[in-house]
Amino acid sequence: MEAPTPRRRRKDARPAELLDAALDTFREKGFAATRMEDIAARAGVSKGTIYLYYPSKEAVFEALVRANLVPRIERIQALMATAQGPATERLHMMITAFAQVAADARLVALPKLVLAEAGNFPDLARFYRHEVIGRGLAIVAGILRGGMESGEFRALDPEVTARLFMAPMILAALWRTTFAPIEDAPLPPETLLRQHLDLFLRGLRPEPAS
Repeated sequence: MEAPTPRRRRKDARPAELLDAALDTFREKGFAATRMEDIAARAGVSKGTIYLYYPSKEAVFEALVRANLVPRIERIQALMATAQGPATERLHMMITAFAQVAADARLVALPKLVLAEAGNFPDLARFYRHEVIGRGLAIVAGILRGGMESGEFRALDPEVTARLFMAPMILAALWRTTFAPIEDAPLPPETLLRQHLDLFLRGLRPEPAS
């Protein structure tokens, strides 16, 4: 098979390059203030070029989420579907996976954008809620439900408990992008989330038999 020419290789790589430029531009300007021409300029292409791949700024954001976060969630879903260990171990896996995202200054900008812009761009929040938060909650609720059925955890509403599990993760993302940059000694996200998991698991312990 004939190798692609440099011109063709550049064309194939362009969507990824545009998304890379978009992420940096969103981080710098915020979603509302970013224009499509800003993204194009950062990527070194014309404004018309970006519209060949993405019809709107919202489409760019959705592509960013699908390229950077959704595959991670799908890997976790596949892992949980085959995991044989106790539910506690699977919650540890969830914490590890999220800590990796929270430690990445570029990726953690995505949830921050949603938190900052949800009021003005509800469709953006709706999309993120469905593609990221909703999937994460479903995974956690499934783990909790299994742990409760096996007697590993005490009986609670798994849907509500999943939200309580996820809430500090969202806070970790917000803290990482908002307060950590101005702290003298910022706390690593993994340290915070490990402590959260320890306290959370203590609250899930079955009640002693009377």
